Amino acid sequence: MLKISLAAARVNAGFTQEEVSKKMRKSKQTIVNWENGRTSIDPANLKALAELYSISVDNIRLKA
Repeated sequence: MLKISLAAARVNAGFTQEEVSKKMRKSKQTIVNWENGRTSIDPANLKALAELYSISVDNIRLKA
């Protein structure tokens, strides 16, 4: 299956960055940084995002 970015996964799931930040209890800037690859995301938060977006972690492409 094709891998998609965190931002694309979020948009496909119908969430804004602000909504995700509230659900994840993280700052909006943290969500932005994860999506842009400015900061790396730890496995636990990646799994939580994948669950929130209803996709498999294996289908998420992270920016290096």
